[in-house]
Amino acid sequence: MQSRTHTCGELRISDVGKTVRLAGWLENMREVGSNLAFIVIRDFYGTTQITADTEEMVKTFKEITKESTIAVDGTVRERSSKNPKLDTGDIEVVPEKVTVLGKCRYNELPFEINRSREADEAIRLKYRYLDLRNPEVKKNIILRTQVVKALRDAMNDHGFMEITTPILTASSPEGARDYLVPSRKHPGKFYALPQAPQQFKQLLMTAGFDRYFQIAPCFRDEDARGDRSPGEFYQLDMEMAFASQEDVFAVLEDVLPPIFAKYGTYDRASEAPFTRIPYLTALEKYGSDKPDLRIDLTAVDATDLFTGLGFGPFDEEGAVIKAVKVSDFHESRKFIDKHVEEVGVQAGAKPYWFRLDENGEIVGGIAKFVKDKKDEIVSALGLEANTLVLLSEGRKAQAQKTAGVAIKTFGAAVPGHMDKEQYAFCWIVDFPMYEIGEESGELEFCHNPFSMPKGGLETLEKAERGEIDPLSIMADQYDLVVNGIELSSGAVRNHDPEIMVKAFEMVRLGEEDVKKKFPAMYNAFCYGAPPHAGIAPGIDRMVMLLAGEDSIREIIPFPMNKNAQDVMMGAPGTVTDQQLEELHIKVTETEE
Repeated sequence: MQSRTHTCGELRISDVGKTVRLAGWLENMREVGSNLAFIVIRDFYGTTQITADTEEMVKTFKEITKESTIAVDGTVRERSSKNPKLDTGDIEVVPEKVTVLGKCRYNELPFEINRSREADEAIRLKYRYLDLRNPEVKKNIILRTQVVKALRDAMNDHGFMEITTPILTASSPEGARDYLVPSRKHPGKFYALPQAPQQFKQLLMTAGFDRYFQIAPCFRDEDARGDRSPGEFYQLDMEMAFASQEDVFAVLEDVLPPIFAKYGTYDRASEAPFTRIPYLTALEKYGSDKPDLRIDLTAVDATDLFTGLGFGPFDEEGAVIKAVKVSDFHESRKFIDKHVEEVGVQAGAKPYWFRLDENGEIVGGIAKFVKDKKDEIVSALGLEANTLVLLSEGRKAQAQKTAGVAIKTFGAAVPGHMDKEQYAFCWIVDFPMYEIGEESGELEFCHNPFSMPKGGLETLEKAERGEIDPLSIMADQYDLVVNGIELSSGAVRNHDPEIMVKAFEMVRLGEEDVKKKFPAMYNAFCYGAPPHAGIAPGIDRMVMLLAGEDSIREIIPFPMNKNAQDVMMGAPGTVTDQQLEELHIKVTETEE
């Protein structure tokens, strides 16, 4: 505080008459004449008006470029024209001395600071340090800090110990591409940045630590999207020994709702217990394993109801038909067409539709094909006047996907079907342990290979003997979803080497493969591991939801762009031949 007596957001009417020193950035200057000008000075805490009322002082400020850092010594006085929108709007400072602490050497800025969010994103990322001067941008980073602190406090209160795990580790097959780090001391060998602390946190359970957590950095070489940043991200990583699914649920259902209600754009959040939806039920009812429970629309299977009507697509062999009814519908044909097209773009297939008008007559879309079966359809679907019916068709997965996108698209667009201003949590449970791979056509792990299969070894042995279908085996795995966004995946872990080997044998991998791919974890479990379970909600997605932002880059201090480039720092970049030689690496050019 040696450069200032007060911050730019601190002075109030009670400070009138005080001699003060403020320091900050010169945000703006408005001249009224040669001997009067109003200057705004800004720091982290707010803004204060400086009123220069002498010709000499006006000249002094005119010579300072905008966004220079300055110190202003002066006297606080009451403003004649107050600004109720500002915390400091009752006062102004009359300057006696101005000192330039850091000169802005450019007369033209890449964008106006307080309107930086309107600038092109590439320019914002290149000059991120200027973008962050915008209070609207800065508040997201402040929110992130507050949320991380609240999470830490809550986890400590629940008896969890914060332990950091290694950043340089071994490459392991965990689903995404690794970032590799060459070893100088071990030519031809590489470290990998962890995709998650998964193995380390399970090893901590084996080591006898009862409750672990950390705000963990994770590194994955994957493409960006709106709710995923390329390169690195952070998660609230946690694991519990001698724990079941219920123990994990109890912790997060206690930790998250108060934080979402306090820091969120909306002040309502689901209370415990969160709704639980089996994975297969979610696909059938919501067309997605990430349902947005703020929307009241659901899908039903209508295959039998709509086949045999003479409408070609519905009569194709193997076609599944899903119906979504939108009640109290009073929108135009143009509205329907627009949103049907939108669904088609997102889902890869457009839904068909018809409407029950105010007179209870079937009109529009494919009405001519369904009119003859009107009474049966109205009865089976429970239709009332002014109801839109959306119909998706195709193979089961495609029909479900189209219905799911239709639910979210029309649910958000049609008034009365979305209670938007809340955080609606749900657990997706009972994931299939295995699936048939699209490319291989053989049995593969559906999600996490380290999840405990329900029924344990006995269930796997039954499948091995052909007594049950392997696709019927469920895993003790769960996802946490809020407002249609997956916040986290977790599971009760497979801590038994015998069960682990049997689970991998189902996908044609033997004990030696398990030992080779996961040596530390396999060996550790052979020394007596406790049952354990965990989860890792994404910090970035959490803060994005709380801030009400559509892009995850808005809540990361220094994000990469969509191409995984840091345009501000110039990363990734080239290195010297000497650096490559020390790392025993040679870069070869490939022909395009």
